[in-house]
Amino acid sequence: MKSPLSASLRLLIRDWRGGELGVLLSALVLAVSLVVAISGFVNRLQFNLERESASFLAADLVVSSSREMPSEWHDQARNTFLLTGETVTFSSMVISETDEMFLASVKAVGGGYPLRGALRVEIGDGVLTADLPTPGEVYLAPRLIQQLGTSVGDALYVGDATLQVAGTLLEEPDSTTGFFGYGPRLVMHVDDLAATGVIQPGSRVTYRLLLAGDAASLEQYRSWVEPQLVQGQRLLSVDESQPGIGATLDRARGFLLLAGSLGVMLAAAAILVAARRFGERHTDQVAVMKSLGATKNTIRTLYALSLTWLGLFAIAIGSGIGWLAQDAMFAALADQIPGEITRVGVTPFITGAVTAMVCVAFFAWPPLARLGAISPLRVIRRETTIADSTRAADLLLGTLSLGALMLWYSSDIKLTGALLGSIGLTVGLGFFVAKGLLSGTRQIGSSAGSVWRLALAGMQRRGTASAFQVVIFGIAIMLLLVLTAVRTSLLDQWRLQIPEGTPNHFILNVAPIDEAPLLQFFADRDIEVGDLYPAARGRIMEVNREVLPDWGPDATGPRQREANFTSTDAKPEGNEILSGEWWDVGVDEALISLEDGFAADIGAQVGDELTLRIAADEFRVTVASIRSVNWESMQPNFFVIFPEKLLDRFPTTLFTSFYLEPDEKYRVSELLEFMPTITLIEVDVAIEEIKTIIDQVSQAIELVLLIILVAGALVLIAGVSSSVDERLHESAILRALGAGRMTLLGAVAIEFAAMGALAGVLAIMGSESAGWVLQTQMLELDYQVQWMLWPLGVVLGAVIIGSLGTYACRRVVYAPPLQVLREL
Repeated sequence: MKSPLSASLRLLIRDWRGGELGVLLSALVLAVSLVVAISGFVNRLQFNLERESASFLAADLVVSSSREMPSEWHDQARNTFLLTGETVTFSSMVISETDEMFLASVKAVGGGYPLRGALRVEIGDGVLTADLPTPGEVYLAPRLIQQLGTSVGDALYVGDATLQVAGTLLEEPDSTTGFFGYGPRLVMHVDDLAATGVIQPGSRVTYRLLLAGDAASLEQYRSWVEPQLVQGQRLLSVDESQPGIGATLDRARGFLLLAGSLGVMLAAAAILVAARRFGERHTDQVAVMKSLGATKNTIRTLYALSLTWLGLFAIAIGSGIGWLAQDAMFAALADQIPGEITRVGVTPFITGAVTAMVCVAFFAWPPLARLGAISPLRVIRRETTIADSTRAADLLLGTLSLGALMLWYSSDIKLTGALLGSIGLTVGLGFFVAKGLLSGTRQIGSSAGSVWRLALAGMQRRGTASAFQVVIFGIAIMLLLVLTAVRTSLLDQWRLQIPEGTPNHFILNVAPIDEAPLLQFFADRDIEVGDLYPAARGRIMEVNREVLPDWGPDATGPRQREANFTSTDAKPEGNEILSGEWWDVGVDEALISLEDGFAADIGAQVGDELTLRIAADEFRVTVASIRSVNWESMQPNFFVIFPEKLLDRFPTTLFTSFYLEPDEKYRVSELLEFMPTITLIEVDVAIEEIKTIIDQVSQAIELVLLIILVAGALVLIAGVSSSVDERLHESAILRALGAGRMTLLGAVAIEFAAMGALAGVLAIMGSESAGWVLQTQMLELDYQVQWMLWPLGVVLGAVIIGSLGTYACRRVVYAPPLQVLREL
């Protein structure tokens, strides 16, 4: 007597030879390959994008301080197995050998700088290097070389140090970090810093400790150092230092998780349809085995082992196809994906394997297991089929297992809940509505032509099976509509994030007496300049006359905050009032408006009285409103705003912004020659790098969408194929009774087109409900009703499913009826 393992393998081989295994194996392979491909692609893409975005900091994490940091912080980083580097940035006059002077943004670098990204320096005629300057050498930005009239090999003076120009700085990874890069850059070695004698008590200096390593080590260091931070010290990641990049990556992660979860769901839908057909084809086999004496346990063991073999084969084949697919996706984006291409890792393969076995266990196995307990006579007489043995408990258990699988994959309960809720709406409403409409086709069909009558009669006769197909079609279309709608909203939001003409230069320290000459300078050159805001540095001391603690290792809760104060009667663009009200023009009351994060830091609410200090003066104001600020907009934004008249009695400087086309960059030199006392911040490089990241993510999203569309098409094909056997049998009988080919094809086309249109209606309802949750709650986007998708979903459902159904059943028209009946 053969062992169950060998018997199950023989059964599997016989099923393969008989052609009964192809659909289920194909669905399982589709599931595994889809999950492996999307999961692998998403993981690699996310890793590379995060690495590329980390180049904005030249590290994964940065400790920034206005004072020199304790040596213990460096030691702890090394003890945590993190790579370290350091920078010290400040502004200083630089003098050339010909006594030309210019205010430069000096950055002293050391350690492993940069930990992410790379320097790009020209040291000779077209010769490039990424090495740090050695002690005694400096790299200069092209504009600084032009202003000083110097060249490579010349000497220049920074404070008391004489240094040699060793190269032209073409690119530095963290050139856009913060607004402390006043003037063109000079990069020197940190060992030369003491010799310059520039840094004195009271100097405005920014020290940065750069850190890079794995996520666990970074989090361990963050937990260790964070309680020790005091005023003027903070931890920076890409999200904090570049909110535009941080928000873009967060939304990209959310979309890619959504795409991966939809891939899991589509794969499960394909398996559900294929398992149903697999069970239908094994009904006779189970009856014969029971007639020959096979027990219920024997049948269960045999089919359980057969499905296990099937799952293992599908995992092996699907993993290989998935690996090739994600590799092909990366090859297609080779020119757009930044950084080093990483390996896939084992996580996608584990996810694919678990997906396959869960779907086999909860979708394919339950109805087959129950067939073994049914009387062989009932099975032979077709009193019980796989459809009859499918219970509501099976669908509920399958849905719960699928939800657990998605939750494990995405680790996002909102995402899982939104998709499962929309599917529940589509399935619950769709099945009963579809069955009700299909059962009412008899009266419509009685007054229709022969083709329509034949089609509608078939839909009525197969009411339950047709309703099941409509639900499957509706789920597939709904998931595709959800992904398309979210993708459209996401890309639209990104395009609006940095529109054309966004200010790419900021001017600080403009004296009030220089306002008119500055505006005239821009008017003469036809350059549009933004509003000029007064700026004064101040500190929040008290809230409701309770003194706020200063920053320190033991300080918790609300603390004192310094900020740049400004005043205006017009609410800045991109600011939204969350609570309170904006003041009227010309008001002279002591009011203040706070950014919501700033208000939370000091523990202030609307109506609270704050004590502020500017220079040596203290005064009290009332919180009139709390605002949200769009920090991604690259527009001038402020934490603290007063009415226009309130800062008149304090010394202030002016702050503004303007936009320059790339071919007008020379205007910067003209402006600095015209008004050398101002501070100019150039953020055009930051904006271009943000746009580059957005373009890269957008292209990746387009490719992922294409893969999901292909997967959705395969699910639709599986759904169409689920009733092909029964339709072939019916069509063969009708042909034997004299029905024409075109009549049969027309009836099939009408039947599938009608189900496709109904599925489109259900899909629209489910996609709008899921889209609202995903866009507003998960991706923090403004919800957009996709009106164009409504008719598109119905029309495409009718056209695509009608075409697929007609194509799948086309061979019955050309095959001899006798041959078809013999095969079946």
